[in-house]
Amino acid sequence: MDMNELAGRVAAGDRRALARAITLVESARADHRAQAVELLEALGTGRQALRIGLSGTPGVGKSSFIEAFGTMLTGQGLRVAVLAVDPSSARSGGSILGDKTRMERLSRDPRAFIRPSPSQAQMGGVARRTREAVALCEAAGFDVVLIETVGVGQSEVMVAEMADLFILLLAPAGGDELQGVKRGIMEMADLILVNKTDGELTAAARRTRADYAGALRLLRKRPQDPEGFPKALCVSAVEETGLAEAWEEMQALAAWRRESGHFAARRAEQARHWFEEEVRQGLLARLTGDPAILDRMARLGDEVEAGRSPSQAAAELLGELGRR
Repeated sequence: MDMNELAGRVAAGDRRALARAITLVESARADHRAQAVELLEALGTGRQALRIGLSGTPGVGKSSFIEAFGTMLTGQGLRVAVLAVDPSSARSGGSILGDKTRMERLSRDPRAFIRPSPSQAQMGGVARRTREAVALCEAAGFDVVLIETVGVGQSEVMVAEMADLFILLLAPAGGDELQGVKRGIMEMADLILVNKTDGELTAAARRTRADYAGALRLLRKRPQDPEGFPKALCVSAVEETGLAEAWEEMQALAAWRRESGHFAARRAEQARHWFEEEVRQGLLARLTGDPAILDRMARLGDEVEAGRSPSQAAAELLGELGRR
């Protein structure tokens, strides 16, 4: 298909065209990458959505929360896109991609679009092309884009490089809560939502929220936050309580950042970050695609296995590349 034609269909809100476009940008084939760049250029950056990154440990209820939260937003007339990143097997490279099964109600909503993608062994559980998929969803006219990541870890902060708001979802009664999440993640969070605030876990959830609220007050104040942020709130995806309050806080924070100039400045920083990342990845692809370099790496690898210092071998290879 002609890229201008595909761009027109995506901009018109054609869901099948959007799915096809995301498949195109996720492809690693050189000809597909060229087409993807052409497609993104044709679409431009005129439309913008509120990008919300969502992270949390496995089992915290991210899919349940997204379904309840997304359904609430579509009920308000908003169009919601969900980009769910599933972990890929380090051995086979495969992924389950079962998020649409978990979000059965939201997947049937005509105002919602759910796209599971494999992480493809990317650090942070964010597929390398997720940023471009976000741009496609914006071009298709979605008002909110939710980016669900694999889990929590120091590298999970990658989602903050493509989101306007970073939400950390936690579960109550998880042991020593303040040690349950690395400090780096807490420092990136704009809102901490304690899920499963229902039934027998209600009291534990409220204690957890109070613990994290206290911990947030000890962190250094960030220039992109108004007074009172970041915050910790209680929500229940099952009973659908606290969702409206969480959405109000997200909107208030986004509005303040727009008025203060932080919103546009952050998006500019993110664009620069992804430009530099594309350069790094492109250089790496060129190096690993050179048979002579691969052969040299293999021979140096044999020497390292035989006892040579890995740092010394790497320095020698890099020195050789610098003289090419």
